[in-house]
Amino acid sequence: MSKGDVTSTKVLDDREVASITAFLFHRGEHDDPRSLIANTGRSFQGSILLGMGFTFDDNDRKGVATPIIEMHRLLRLHPHYQEVIFPYIGGQETNSSSTQSHHRFVINFGQRTNENCREQYPHLFSIVENKVKPERLKSVRRSKSSHAKRAAVWWQMYHQAHELYDTIVGLDRVLANSRVSQRVQCTFLPSRMVYSDSLNVYPLDTYSAFCALQAQPHGTWAHFFGSSMKDDLRYTPSTCFETFPFPEEWERRLDLEAVGREYYDLRVTLMVDNDEGMTKTYNRFHDPYETSSDIAELRRLHTTMDRAVLDAYGWTDISTDCEFLLDYEIDEETWGRKKKPYRYRWPDDVLARLLELNSKRAAEEADAGLWPFTRGVSKVRSSQSGGRRATSRGTVPSATLWDETP
Repeated sequence: MSKGDVTSTKVLDDREVASITAFLFHRGEHDDPRSLIANTGRSFQGSILLGMGFTFDDNDRKGVATPIIEMHRLLRLHPHYQEVIFPYIGGQETNSSSTQSHHRFVINFGQRTNENCREQYPHLFSIVENKVKPERLKSVRRSKSSHAKRAAVWWQMYHQAHELYDTIVGLDRVLANSRVSQRVQCTFLPSRMVYSDSLNVYPLDTYSAFCALQAQPHGTWAHFFGSSMKDDLRYTPSTCFETFPFPEEWERRLDLEAVGREYYDLRVTLMVDNDEGMTKTYNRFHDPYETSSDIAELRRLHTTMDRAVLDAYGWTDISTDCEFLLDYEIDEETWGRKKKPYRYRWPDDVLARLLELNSKRAAEEADAGLWPFTRGVSKVRSSQSGGRRATSRGTVPSATLWDETP
C-alpha cells in the first residue's frame, strides 16, 4: 500500500492493470455511488403494523391474530367492513409461495378518527382495542420517545406508507421484492392489498422494468452495495435502487419488455408445475449440480435477458458467460455437508462500468441544477418519502380492494 502516486507495476487478479480503485477494480470511481434524482419516488417500504392484532391469520402460532373464519362471519353481517379489511402480504409469502399468494388479511383504518372507527366498524375496533392497544402502551413504557406518538393513535398502523399507496393508485400491479433474501428476487403483486414492511415495493408494472431489476447488472450491484442479515442479502433501496444507473428508458423499452415477459412467464410456469416458490426455484438455479431441463431453460432465458440489458447500456463487448462462483470464501475442511454459497453469475467487472455511469449521471443531474450532491450516498430517501408529499388522507386507495366471497 502507498500514499500518493504509485509508479510501480500494479497487478490485480494476476493481471497487470493501469490502476486499482478503492473497490479493487481496474477502472471506475473511488467514491461510494450517489443517489440519483431519476430514481426518487420509485421505491418504497411497506406498512409497519406494530401489532399483529391487526391481522386475520390462521397460521399465527402466537395466538395474537384473529381466525379468518371470524373475519368472514363479520363480513356477512356487516358487508361495509370490507372498506377497511385488505389482503396482507410480506416477504416470506412472496418468496415461498409458488403463486405469491397471501394467507393473511389486515384491518387498516388509515387515518380515520377513534370516534369514526368505533361508530362505523365497532366489532373491528373492538378487536384492535383488545389486541393492539395494550402492546402499544407497553412499548411506550419500554421506549419513552420512539413509540409515544403512535401509542396515542393505537388503532392506526405505526407506519401507514401513505406515499406508497398514493403513488400506485391506477396501477393493477406493482413490482416487489423481499427486503431480506438470498438474492434479488423480483415479482409482480396485485396493487389492491397492504404490503408488509418486509417488502420493497416499486410503482412499476412493465416487464421491461422487471427485466432491468432481475437481470445480472442490478443483481450484481445489489449484492455488492446492499447490507446483509446473516448470510442473506438485505436489499436496502437507498444503496441498491436509488443509486443504480439503469439503462435509458429502462421501464418502457420494447426489447426488454419482450424478453422480460418470456422469462417471467417461464418462471411462473416452473413454480406452479413444481409447487416451488422463488427461493426454492433460485436455489436450484444457482446449484452447480442441478441439471434439469427446466432450470437449464430458465438459465438460458436469464442469459438472454442479461444480454438485452447490457445491449441497452451499449455494452456489447461484455460477455454474458456465467460461472458458478462462491459468494464468499469458505473453509472446505470445516464447511462439512452444508450447501456451499454458489451463485450462477459473471465476474464483477461490470461493477466498475456501473460505478462510472453512476458518477456520470450524478454529475449531469448536478449540472442541470437538480440538486447539489455531496460525496457518498445521498441523504434523499425515496423509500420513505417517495420524493413527494402525500396528496390524500393516506388511506389505502380504494373502498373495495378484494373480491373474495366470504
